Amino acid sequence: MRRCSRTGCVNPAVATLTYAYADSTAVVGPLATYSEPHSYDLCEEHALRLTAPKGWEVVRHDGEFAVPEPSHDDLTALAEAVREAGRPDRPVEAPDPGASGRRGHLRVLPDPVVE
Repeated sequence: MRRCSRTGCVNPAVATLTYAYADSTAVVGPLATYSEPHSYDLCEEHALRLTAPKGWEVVRHDGEFAVPEPSHDDLTALAEAVREAGRPDRPVEAPDPGASGRRGHLRVLPDPVVE
């Protein structure tokens, strides 16, 4: 679940804010399927209260904002990605010896031995 982009807000995002700079317009619409780098996810309170700078227009979605439920397609895509990553015949890339030596932030830990 995506959260509101406003600092300090922990509410779930229900709308996406994008800017059309050429038209001096802020557009608040339903939550986009994917988070984009130049858009902002907003909770219902911030989506309804958004104001724009002087000379700008706000175009706001007329319908209700609602937290989207995961679709069957989302769950299937996630399951397929996990399955693909865990395939035993998947080629494993050897680390580049000329790399900076920085390791990734994730690592696999073995299950603890229970006696």
